[in-house]
Amino acid sequence: MNERKALSLIGLAAKAGKVASGEFSTEKAVKTKKAYLVIVAEDASGNTKKKFQNMCIYYKVPCYFFGEKASLGRAIGKEYRASLAVQDENLGRALEGQLLKVTEQKG
Repeated sequence: MNERKALSLIGLAAKAGKVASGEFSTEKAVKTKKAYLVIVAEDASGNTKKKFQNMCIYYKVPCYFFGEKASLGRAIGKEYRASLAVQDENLGRALEGQLLKVTEQKG
C-alpha cells in the first residue's frame, strides 16, 4: 500500500514539473543542489546504484532504492527510468516518509 502511495507522490511531483528523470538529469539536479531526494530503481545496474549512492552521500542528498524501472517510468508518464530526483522540498519530505515506511515493511 505504501508503495502505491510513494508512486503516486512521484507522479504528483512529475505533474508539478518537479522531477528530473534519467541518469543525466538526475545527476545534474544533484550537482546543482536542486535535488531534495533521489530514487534509484531496485533493478538498476550495480554501477548506477553505486554511482548515485556515492554522489548522494557526497552532496548530502537522501538516496533510496525503490521500485522497478518500469514502475518508476510509469509513475511519471515515461518509459523505463532507472533514476529520478525530486526537486521540491515538501514533496521530497512526504515521499521520504512513504519510502521509510516501505523499507520498514520489507524489514
